[in-house]
Order: sequence, then C-alpha cells, then structure tokens
Amino acid sequence: MCGIVGLFAKSPEIEGALGSHLAAMLAQMNDRGPDSAGVAVYRDPAPSGSSKVTLHSADPLQDWDAIAAELDQAFGGSPRPEVRASHAVLVVEAEPPEAEAWIRRVHPDLRVMSAGRTIEIYKEVGLPEEFVRQFALADFRGSHGLGHTRMATESRVTTEGSHPFSTGHDLCLVHNGSLSNHNRLRENLRREGIEFQTENDTEVAAGYLAWRLREGASLEEALEGCLTDLDGFYTFLVGTEDGFAVLRDPIACKPAVLAETDDWVAMASEWRAIAQLPGASEARSWEPVPGVVYAWERARV
Repeated sequence: MCGIVGLFAKSPEIEGALGSHLAAMLAQMNDRGPDSAGVAVYRDPAPSGSSKVTLHSADPLQDWDAIAAELDQAFGGSPRPEVRASHAVLVVEAEPPEAEAWIRRVHPDLRVMSAGRTIEIYKEVGLPEEFVRQFALADFRGSHGLGHTRMATESRVTTEGSHPFSTGHDLCLVHNGSLSNHNRLRENLRREGIEFQTENDTEVAAGYLAWRLREGASLEEALEGCLTDLDGFYTFLVGTEDGFAVLRDPIACKPAVLAETDDWVAMASEWRAIAQLPGASEARSWEPVPGVVYAWERARV
C-alpha cells in the first residue's frame, strides 16, 4: 500500500504555509500507511561552508545541547539545536561528509537522518496524523517537501526503516512498491563506497541514485537508469536541493497523480491529498506516464 505526497512551492504564499499544506496532504494518506510516517523538508539553507545534519535518538532523555557542544568543539559554529520530538537539527561548520563521518564515529548510537545544505528529514513509527502533531509539521516554511506513510510489508516497523531515505547530501527518496534485486544491488553499491544503514529496499534505490549522481549523471539520467538497473515495481518521488522528480516503473501498478497551478506543483498517491491544496479545483492534473521522468527545479519555474 503506502502513500506518497510531495509539494513544490512556486509562490511565497505556498512557501510560507508549506508545512501546513504538507500536513494536510499527509493526513489523507493515513489509511494507506498506518505503520509510520516521515517527511523531508527543504528550508533555511545553512551558511556557506556549513551544513545541516538531522539526527535521531532512541533515548527520550537525549542531551542534544551536549552533542551541539561537542560538534562546536570539533568543528566550530554549532548553535543551539532545533529539537522536534526524537529528532534534532544542528548546523555544523563543516562539509556534510565530514560532519556525518564524525557523528557516525563518535556517536554510533545516533542515527543520521539527513545531511546537506537545506534538507531536514523527520520520521517516526505510528499513525501519520500523530506524526503531524508530534513534529509540529504545520509550523514549517520551506521551498518544497516530500512525505510518506508506510504500510510495512518487507521489513520491520522501525523509525530507521521508515521513509524518506537519504543516501546523498540534500538527496532523498520515498517509494511505493517493492524491488526484487535490491540485495544484489546493495552489494554492488557497497563496493562503490555507498553506505547503508538498514535492510530496506528503498534505501538501496536511494543509494543507486546517489551513486549515479556522484558519477556525473543528471537527476533525469539517474532516474532513467532505474528503468534498466532496478527490478520490481515502484513509484519514486525524489527530492533534491533544487526541487523534486517523479518516476513510475514501466508497468506502473502503483497509483500516482500529478497536478500543477501557478502557485505549486503537487504529487500524491491519490487525488484526495492534492484536493487539500488551495486552487486544486482549477489545477491541471494528470496521471504520470509509466517510464517517464517528471522534474521540477528552481531554475525551471
């Protein structure tokens, strides 16, 4: 089952209410994925030479101020962390690979949800409606965001196994479907230096995209490569610093709808999520063609 939503703001009004709109869309996917929910939000770019890391701790008494102090001592410039439920966002005066490697080495008990200039990822087990409340999603401003509600079929229900997955900096993926060759592909990608934290097949797809982008492919080329290199069925929604892209496999047994107005672009597993947006009744809407990449980026709108 699972549910996907995505919203790309084309106007200041939508940017200012991005979280509120994303929350309304996610709540409509409640019955498609009651096991867990998550979002990737792109907002508040880190200063030049710095990066943002989103961390998760299973310890409800986690001392995030102490983590920030350690990062400040190691790299400098880490302000007070922004804490939301079991997650915290910290700005570090280091490039994303440096900050991420330090955290994994010094605090292996913490999970790096995302690292980059603008991305923040939050995810947790439980009903999507509860996730929206717990993380105060309606408070977010931002340029674009992706969301996912999960009905676990191929792995355990855990925070780590929830979507979105990020295996590249400012890159994330949400997925509805199932891959059949993810175990072999995971081993091939590990030999290319791509690291994985879970056994989820979606993380493998995210790792594949990160590898292709690292090797010089454009986002469209990387997604088109999925049609050859990934076996299974899938609807992908991919987030980058500049926008998002959608791809359905050639069989396209998983539902998807796209819609666009002068103020926004939206994607969802069902129209009822898009119907929550202002001006939805006047939007141009269509079902994405199987095997075709659809992309929206800042430079294009």
